[in-house]
Amino acid sequence: MAFRLVSTRALGCAAARRASGLSHSVTLLPSLLFKEGGSAVKSSCIRAQSFAFQKSFSVGISTDTKLTAPPMVYIAGEEMTHYCMNLIIEKWVKPYFDVSNWEHFDLSCKSRDETNDQVLKDAVQAGKRVGAIFKEPTITPTVVQVKEMGLSKSFGSPNGAMRRGWNGITISRDTIHIEGIELGYQNPVLFERHAVGGEYGAGWAEVGKGTLITNFIPSDGSDPIIVDKRELSDNHNVAVVYHNPYDNIEDLAHYFFKRCLDAKVTPYIVTKKTVFKWQEGFWATMKRVFDAEYKDEFVKMGLLKRSGGELQHLISDAATMQLIRWTEGGFAMASHNYDGDMLTDQIAQVHRSPGFITSNLIGKDDNGRIIKEFEASHGTVTDLWLDHLAGRDTSLNPLGLVEALIGAMNHSAKLQYEADEKYKDTHDEIVHFTKTLRLALHNTFRYGQGTRDMAGPTGFTTEDFIDKVAWRLGRYLADDREKESPPVLEEPDRSFRREFSNVDMPKLHAMFDKYDKEGTGKIGFKDFSKILVKLGIAPVKQAAARVKEPDI
Repeated sequence: MAFRLVSTRALGCAAARRASGLSHSVTLLPSLLFKEGGSAVKSSCIRAQSFAFQKSFSVGISTDTKLTAPPMVYIAGEEMTHYCMNLIIEKWVKPYFDVSNWEHFDLSCKSRDETNDQVLKDAVQAGKRVGAIFKEPTITPTVVQVKEMGLSKSFGSPNGAMRRGWNGITISRDTIHIEGIELGYQNPVLFERHAVGGEYGAGWAEVGKGTLITNFIPSDGSDPIIVDKRELSDNHNVAVVYHNPYDNIEDLAHYFFKRCLDAKVTPYIVTKKTVFKWQEGFWATMKRVFDAEYKDEFVKMGLLKRSGGELQHLISDAATMQLIRWTEGGFAMASHNYDGDMLTDQIAQVHRSPGFITSNLIGKDDNGRIIKEFEASHGTVTDLWLDHLAGRDTSLNPLGLVEALIGAMNHSAKLQYEADEKYKDTHDEIVHFTKTLRLALHNTFRYGQGTRDMAGPTGFTTEDFIDKVAWRLGRYLADDREKESPPVLEEPDRSFRREFSNVDMPKLHAMFDKYDKEGTGKIGFKDFSKILVKLGIAPVKQAAARVKEPDI
């Protein structure tokens, strides 16, 4: 199916910068002035640089001879992220790769409506066959959007069909880090969310007074079992039925613990099994696999010191608090589907925003080959799309989108190489390219040329940022590197984020004034301690954290 392209616009801001020579030379930010490729002239948020210069990559990929990219499924979405990805593919990928092996599927609402969702079925089948998938954010239309878009019906989220079609095991959501820039977590945080089961596939009905019976009829023809029977005395009830398939928990366990070892982080298992007794099986399976096959290696690497030498279980309530406290990072969690959805949203907010965590679906084909689908964890960014349509400048940070693209390209190269060793050079070149792309992207942020969520009001527009990274990528691939390493920056001010405009500043000041009794604009340690204790985020003594085991 054809890949949709939307028209681009020549923005006045971009034109003005290029005319003034600022686009590729000097960027002025609040308290921050950099020279391209040079040291900082002025900065209030640069720390001392004590690290060695980074090594240049060897020359391999260039625009002179394009490399044929391995097969990959590319699922297109819509709105601002679709527009942004069109620019990225055209300016960062196509100059170096022939992408004719990529199979494109348009999962916009209009396309799903016109094909009666056949395009989704085709995409799922292609993903199962190819094994490497990149997906742009898509829209699951509301009742209002169905009318606005003129759709024939409401279409559900495509994610359920993908997880079923690709035998989903887990959804990996990890923090994204930019070396040299402080973010919410100092070190990586990994999360595995069971990809199937739970409330998402629930059956339900509104019912009145009566008897509710849930029956199970075995497929082997044996006698049915009453799972639950209860009397409903209210006139208005909602009956909900769902299940959690546990056959693939062992696969999840192996994938999770191997990733923890590779990342050198401490694993935790999260459930609410003290109340939801049926969740005991999840914990029991994870613990059994860990003790039998992984514990010795974790002990040898010293990764269980913070958890008392054992795989530790966390009640989901406790996990929400630890995610706020453990900002040093260096840990990983695994949980059921719904808990994972909620907890990873919290991780995103602590780290910075949903654009700073990954979202990768891991499944298996019928032969046991790993299928991986990569996407950003955020949506289509409707507010910026509306600004774009109105002709206003936008500034979309594509970090999460690019990490997903990198992951999909690397996995496609891995699968091709595993199937035929003659593609080793192709595999190596793609890994080389994606490493260089990530470095060019990260260094653009570090040189103060980021989007406005990172650099403030004078940050680059969507289009200018993509142009700047394209320029730096070309230099790096040609082995033309800056002579000095980019500066190390503190965490960008969170007020730069778009959602900060929703903060009720008078109420925030009122909360501050409650503790600033003298009206000096300062809070002493005693009042600071009260705030942290009240919020439940005050550090606790190590011994106190282990009073209750294994559930804390």
